[in-house]
Amino acid sequence: MDRYTFGIEEEYFIADSARGTVRNEMPKSFVKSVSKQLGADQVAHELLQSQIEIATRPAASSAEAAEQLMGMRSAINERGREHGVGIAASGTHPLACWAEQRMTEKRRYQQLTNELQLVGMRSVLCGLHVHVEVPESNRRVEIMYRMIPFLPFLLALSTSSPFWQRHVTGLLGYRNAVNDEMPRTGLPELFRSIEEYETYVQTLIAAKIIKDSSYVWWALRPSLRHPTLELRVTDCCTSIKDALCIAAFYRCLVRHLSENPGVHADLLPLGRAFVEENKWRAQRYGINGTYIDVPSGESMTFDGVLTRVRSLIADDAAALGCELEIAHADRIVARGTSAHRQLAIYGAARAAKQSRMESLRAVAKWLLASTAHGDFVEEPAGEAAGARKPRTAAMS
Repeated sequence: MDRYTFGIEEEYFIADSARGTVRNEMPKSFVKSVSKQLGADQVAHELLQSQIEIATRPAASSAEAAEQLMGMRSAINERGREHGVGIAASGTHPLACWAEQRMTEKRRYQQLTNELQLVGMRSVLCGLHVHVEVPESNRRVEIMYRMIPFLPFLLALSTSSPFWQRHVTGLLGYRNAVNDEMPRTGLPELFRSIEEYETYVQTLIAAKIIKDSSYVWWALRPSLRHPTLELRVTDCCTSIKDALCIAAFYRCLVRHLSENPGVHADLLPLGRAFVEENKWRAQRYGINGTYIDVPSGESMTFDGVLTRVRSLIADDAAALGCELEIAHADRIVARGTSAHRQLAIYGAARAAKQSRMESLRAVAKWLLASTAHGDFVEEPAGEAAGARKPRTAAMS
């Protein structure tokens, strides 16, 4: 287990290339051509037709993962041009309305929407999921338990969902607010062993509430399909470098917790309550917020949290060869996350007397261009001048 191999899943919105609006009905020939080019094991339908998910193969380095992600984004966009569509990597889409969505025709999804009703149909959301190898099944739950305090930190680095239902939400990461309407979401329960977790899952199965553990949608969970612990709290990142940074932090944290079994081994309900508050602050303020240190209860800026986490995993980053990806966090803090850039574009357009819909459309087109490029593209001259994120704690 020296390599701590990992895989990344990204969920994208399928959008009209010209208008930026989500395509509520996905062309079947588009899906078929993408599956043929990438392989059926690397591309999948989502609950709604306006979304698609890709998955990398296991990687031992960030360079491997980066090559796969860029290759898959490029392949989907190449096939999409034949159908007038592109992909947008963000937690929510600025122009999407849940009432206009159409469900994917698949038995599992039909059963889900029958169970979840309106809550399921409102899931117009795209996440970044990171799997890190933990071969020993009995270790996955124990590491999951001790990883809980780090989840708001990882979420804050990923925020890309400031819009919902064509409105500014006031949050940088609104995706989790919607996602947590569903059952078995949010922070994992305080299970300390695989036996406790399996008792929970088997009880729900026996009661005919769920079919298997894939219906447990916590922010962090043991994977059913792979020998991994799966991070699920993070928004889909517009920038591949941002996604790789988060994956590197998570991978290093898995290694650190595996090598240091005493870290957060005594997490209690009080500590989990602090983490719950931190999760809200990550959704609301992201990298601009202040946070409660677990378990000391000390108030810290995000910069302080970042410094502490980097110090904690320094040896792990060196062992895994991902120092450059970890260092990219400085870039995220300096230029802001995708949510900051989206709000800057929207604000500049509104200041230029564009309508709300025109301003949202400008954001949507920026998302399409940046997703295809793999990193943030520049806005038209003057569009976001002076509209970068504040570097003070005033927002918190």
